[in-house]
Amino acid sequence: MADSPSNKIVTSERLVSLDAFRGITIAGMVLVNNPGTWGHIYWPLAHASWHGWTPTDLVFPFFLFIVGVAIPLAFGKRMEQGGSKRDLYIKIVRRTLIIFALGIFLAGFPYFQFSTIRIPGVLQRIAVCYLFASIIFLNTKVRTQVLITIALCLLYWALMTLLHAPGFSAGDLSKEGSVASFIDRTVLGPHIWKQGKVFDPEGLLSTIPAIATTLLGVLTGQWLRTEKPAYEKTAGLFVAGAACIVIGWCWNPFFPINKSLWTSSYVFFTGGLALQFLAFCYWLIDIKKYQRWAKPFVVFGVNAIVLFVGTGVMARLMGLIKLPWGVGQISLQGWIFQKLFLSWASPINASLAYALAFILLWLGLMWILYSRKIFIKI
Repeated sequence: MADSPSNKIVTSERLVSLDAFRGITIAGMVLVNNPGTWGHIYWPLAHASWHGWTPTDLVFPFFLFIVGVAIPLAFGKRMEQGGSKRDLYIKIVRRTLIIFALGIFLAGFPYFQFSTIRIPGVLQRIAVCYLFASIIFLNTKVRTQVLITIALCLLYWALMTLLHAPGFSAGDLSKEGSVASFIDRTVLGPHIWKQGKVFDPEGLLSTIPAIATTLLGVLTGQWLRTEKPAYEKTAGLFVAGAACIVIGWCWNPFFPINKSLWTSSYVFFTGGLALQFLAFCYWLIDIKKYQRWAKPFVVFGVNAIVLFVGTGVMARLMGLIKLPWGVGQISLQGWIFQKLFLSWASPINASLAYALAFILLWLGLMWILYSRKIFIKI
């Protein structure tokens, strides 16, 4: 039986649901990164202290998952039409280097003290995961990709639970005692996250399972490119997501869900939630065509890197600009928060209101780019 128009999505068309999902995710990232004050935050907008998770801990794995989904959508058709792998490799390496460089730029801006500049970071991890996931996609079939994803999670679990850092027991998953933390301190030295001091949440060893998160997205993108009916694709995403959530939850007692360590249980649990959320967006936006509500998120999603870098630079500058305040000084960000938000709301509500206003400001700026069809690609 032929698919009805509402049950058939042409795979060559851009998936509006993926842009919306990307926009929702990057908006969440900006929201949690820019409170009025870090001293007053609602718990869903803060990371879990160590083991466990909050909604904030879903943001980064969702973004890596989306990066993975986009890989077969971007490269699949070119490969099928006999496109040059060499050209694709050049594009992949170029994009990797630019994203990594942007991450280093944000880490160093504006003083660029290279002796202590943080080398790992959000954009740096995105760049590395994109590189490896792209190479794996171009050179393997789906079955092999599934096996690699599982193997990466099992390898990381074995390394983290069977090995031990000097002075700590095997399987120690504390901030100081984990193998991943020890490797970061040893290899990166002063170039790790300053707030963490003894560990880096985007460190070296934990990039292994982060690649697995990206590969879950790659597998999802290939599923979406099949000629199966749209409702079958949606059901497949929901079922696969449920299976991953169960695996992650069952693994949790033995290898706890932990964003900073990016544990294997965290890979499956967050990957499962990403699958289900994408399934919902795909059904609602691309199948049912309820798209008007998603327009602001699409505006964010098509210029996600611009939004991330731009908000990072603005936040840093607002913290550096000083204004007179009593007998001392206050940052421009602090002045705006005190005068425009804390003057009428409780600290925690003022902090949230500031973050929302920051996002709305950038929505206006991104809408200008969108309306002029300016899409900055890397």
